[in-house]
Amino acid sequence: MARVALRELCGYRAGDKGDIANVAIFADDQATYDVLLREVTAERVKAHFGTMVKGNVDRYEARNVLGLNFLLRGALGGGGPRSLRSDNLGKTLGGALVRLEIDVPDALAGRRRARPDVAWADAILRESVRR
Repeated sequence: MARVALRELCGYRAGDKGDIANVAIFADDQATYDVLLREVTAERVKAHFGTMVKGNVDRYEARNVLGLNFLLRGALGGGGPRSLRSDNLGKTLGGALVRLEIDVPDALAGRRRARPDVAWADAILRESVRR
């Protein structure tokens, strides 16, 4: 077994409405989804966020798309207009969730999600420094 961050195993989508954040994670294959089902429980997600999520965390399985959808209630300081938090949107919580580390079989630990090629950005930065 190995310990791996979710960002190495799955993608995510997130959003918010009022004081509820919605974060869904999606596996690339059935083997990864089976591990997510076992390891990424509502209780574990609630513990990962600690006092940031005041209410319940509910998990919904979307087996047809190899996804788990989490509703984080009381997660946004009262909602957009009421919160004193800066950048409190659900999207930031999605990025935080995929930092959660879970135990996976060694065969899955060797897999890494493809990273986007950002060489184009490096070229732009180099050009701007030359000016």
